[in-house]
Amino acid sequence: MFHAAHTELVTLRDCLRFAVSRFGEAGLHFGHGTDNAWDEAVYLALHLLRLPLDRLEPFLDARLLAAEREALLSLYRRRIEERLPAAYLTREAWLAGCRFYVDERVIVPRSFIAELLEERFAPWIPEPEGVERALDLCTGSGCLAILAALHFPDARIDAVDISPDALAVARRNVTDYRLEKRVRLVESDGFDALGGETYDLIFSNPPYVDAASIAALPPEYAREPAIALASGADGLDFTRRILAHARAHLRPRGLLIVEIGHNRATVEATWPHLPFTWMETAAGDQYVFLLTREEITPGEDITARDPVSGRQSRSIKGSA
Repeated sequence: MFHAAHTELVTLRDCLRFAVSRFGEAGLHFGHGTDNAWDEAVYLALHLLRLPLDRLEPFLDARLLAAEREALLSLYRRRIEERLPAAYLTREAWLAGCRFYVDERVIVPRSFIAELLEERFAPWIPEPEGVERALDLCTGSGCLAILAALHFPDARIDAVDISPDALAVARRNVTDYRLEKRVRLVESDGFDALGGETYDLIFSNPPYVDAASIAALPPEYAREPAIALASGADGLDFTRRILAHARAHLRPRGLLIVEIGHNRATVEATWPHLPFTWMETAAGDQYVFLLTREEITPGEDITARDPVSGRQSRSIKGSA
């Protein structure tokens, strides 16, 4: 069908209609920048044709050159046959209005923390110029660390990841934004390589997908690095590590901000003694929590409990 379309599709509108039909037939999944077949087809077309991503209407009825049509249909065919997220096909992702290089070594950026960074975490940080040191834990492509550097121009940022492949992608993005002097990339398993470093602000979009959800992931999500998604049976293994050690790396009145996906109820049931503040995002207040250093009790067992039975499942000693 793709081969026959080479001669029958004339305009950009024709190609977009064709792509939406084929995407629907193939049962593609979206969520890596777009959430529907039309927007996905439009983005891929505008990117390939080097047209402004916010200006579709003037070009809808433009006739495509034969080479342009062939290249666009080839891109659509790859999206269907390889089930690659669009960002991996274009080698770019957009977050909070900023462009980042991405490939299969990192997950596609899509964090709620990005919009909170745009607001500089107001009102919890009343004086943004007071943020001198910040930590992006599980930085991946480096996008959140870069956004933090842009919105907190007086801050130096440590961007940590366990994956050297992810840090290679992050390094490219840091260089693109000329932030090498303010964003330090650190290969570390969580806090392990940070020694006695302390921060005014720690934020993290860690792995938080539970085992059942990992097993049911659509093919597009399965193309992302599993290490950046999976976090144990209940999705909270890495969050446990954060809560156990964050206090030791926070300065007085420092903030810890963590994204946890759809796990709010599980988080609250697991740590009923912690006074989580749930931050409002465009999608609601279910996805990102905030704790101050003082709210993470020193020396206390950060105890994980089964939210159904209430029985202790794991205990990690909190850091002082």
